[in-house]
Parts: sequence; structure tokens; C-alpha cells
Amino acid sequence: MKLLLTSAGIKNPSINKALLDLLGKPIAECSALAIPTAGYGHSQVKPFMAWRFISGQEPQCPMTELGWKSVGVLELTALPSIEKERWVSWIHETDVFLVNGGDPLYLSYWMQQSGLAELLPSLNDKVWVGLSAGSMIMAPNIGEFFVGWKPPINSDSDKTLGIVDFAIYPHLDHPQLPYNTMANAEKWAATMTVPAYAIDDETAIKVVDGTVEVISEGHWKQFTP
Repeated sequence: MKLLLTSAGIKNPSINKALLDLLGKPIAECSALAIPTAGYGHSQVKPFMAWRFISGQEPQCPMTELGWKSVGVLELTALPSIEKERWVSWIHETDVFLVNGGDPLYLSYWMQQSGLAELLPSLNDKVWVGLSAGSMIMAPNIGEFFVGWKPPINSDSDKTLGIVDFAIYPHLDHPQLPYNTMANAEKWAATMTVPAYAIDDETAIKVVDGTVEVISEGHWKQFTP
């Protein structure tokens, strides 16, 4: 799977170009599945925010409004109650996953409970575009700083999917998130056992076949454990 791990979606021309490179064809020729699940686990997220993400009414975090050929909704909490062969066919028919932010542990839990996580390694021709938590879950863990919702099993764990071997601290220096400072990012990174990136909303991380490339029109910092 090809990854575009963003802090706040397709925010600028550089990130947009990276997306097109991953897709290999125009956005207008690509079908997308939007995954809003992470929002439901976050204490500050209201239901209308899921609607804004799905309907493309969130200009601060451009994702679904980019002009896709089609956009469907893949709600992970519903998948366990649906015949697996049915929803797996939806997965194989799509070009790109657009994964909303919210609570990363909630999203990681439902990625695993739904069965989607186990399919990811086989989806070599698909593109995953994460937004905040949708990016963070690809790491081996998120760090105690980002633990909010706790899973019913291993509730003391901050482990996520481990698709990549680094962690992400999103929304660096965001004006509405006063705790997301570089100083706090450095404290967070000091607790991590893997390499880590602090990225602002104008930055994304592109991963193809294990090769990592930072795409940025803003600022970011890499930390080593």
C-alpha cells in the first residue's frame, strides 16, 4: 500500500502533487472510500463533523472535496455485521482511502476489529491518505501524550498498526491547539522507541515500498530515539 500521511489533508500544491504521483492518474478518474470512524472516539468531536468530512464541507482539511470520480463511505464499526465478501469487494474496487482524524486508538481498534487492518499488506495498488489520527495509526505506537479513548483489551497500551516504523506528531504549532508546540513534541519524542516526525498542517509524509519522503510547505522536525 502507498501512503500519504498528512496532518490536515491535501493542504497545498506540494501535497496535492504527491497525491497525484501516488495515484498515477487524475483524481477525476479515481474512486475513493471515506473512513470517518476515528471521529466518534474523540471527546471533542460532534456528529456534524463526520458529515462535514464526508460531504467535503471542511475546507481546513481538504480530502473528499478534491473532485473524485466517486466517494463512498466505509464505516468500520459497521463492517463486523456485514458479510465479509461483500465489503471486501468494495475495498478492491476503490483506488484510495481517505481516512479522517479523531482518536487514533479508537480508529486502530476498529481497523483491527473490522478486519480491514489484516488486508492492508495485500493492497499494494491502493493509496491510503491519512488525516491526523488517520496517519498516526500507521505507526507502531502513538505515545502516552495522545492516549484518549482506551480499548477494552490492553487498555494501558498505546500500540497501533505498525505499518511504518516511525511515529507522527501532527498539527505542530497549530493556533487552536496550544499544547502542540515544538517543545512538547520534543518531550513526546523522548518517550518514543522509534524514529518520529513532528509535522505541521502544511506537511505530509509519503511512503512507497519503505522509502520515506517528507513533503512540506511548512515546518517539521525528525527525531531519533
